Amino acid sequence: MDVMFATRSGGIRRNKLSDFANVMRNGKIAMKPDEGDGIVGVRACSANDDVLLTTRNGKCIRFPAGAVRVFVGRTSTGVRGIRLAEGDEVISMAILRHMDVTPTEARAYLKHASAMRRATGEDDEADSPVLADDDEDGGDEDLALGVERIGALDAAEQFVLTISDNGYGKRTSAYEYRVSGRGGKGLFAHDLRLSKMKGAHLAASFPVEDGDGIMLVTDGGQLIRVPIGGIRIAGRATAGVTIIRLKNDERVVAVQRIVETGEDGEDDHGNQDETGDETQSS
Repeated sequence: MDVMFATRSGGIRRNKLSDFANVMRNGKIAMKPDEGDGIVGVRACSANDDVLLTTRNGKCIRFPAGAVRVFVGRTSTGVRGIRLAEGDEVISMAILRHMDVTPTEARAYLKHASAMRRATGEDDEADSPVLADDDEDGGDEDLALGVERIGALDAAEQFVLTISDNGYGKRTSAYEYRVSGRGGKGLFAHDLRLSKMKGAHLAASFPVEDGDGIMLVTDGGQLIRVPIGGIRIAGRATAGVTIIRLKNDERVVAVQRIVETGEDGEDDHGNQDETGDETQSS
């Protein structure tokens, strides 16, 4: 098992978890960020996982954890995870399960899943195509997926929640976040270019499960709790829907993932309670 660190400036570093097995009472230096930089995320992972970095200006990049070599030292800031535009910064890091799927398969599955949600009456945007990023393959060819492949993709599907600081949010299939090489400019995770998103930035981005809830807090002291099931599934090309209505100049400053647990302290997926594990601030 490894541990992955991410910094605001887009740096990423991977260490063996055993490097931090013996921690004294007064703590242990995990990293020495450059002046003006800082750690934004630390997550346990394996070389078979994927890393998702998301930025304040709505960009993201997904790459294999194994693409980051294991560092022996604890003072280095690591290597570049994402190439940031001027004025941008990383706000979050998430670990996603890796799934071998081609871009063509992903598009075919997403079309199928969207059609199924509309057919069953679930709230889903009819027109939520994968955003055409400058560095993404075009490929509009159709592919007929077999029942077995659809079942495998459905079972492995994860969803990523993105929330903007002006109160908009959505869930997006992790299949829309294609795996690429480390250190690139990335893709759009949340379209902040729309008129209603003028001046907005991303406040949070992390994986969620159907049974989760989230708590949002604003700089004006307002707090709401929302079930994940009530948040629309939409593509990266969208801004989502209103999650919280804000007063003039009020902004979302923190989003907390809440994992519902049973009496045994485990969630519906057999994991230990992680309440309090996912907090992202703008």
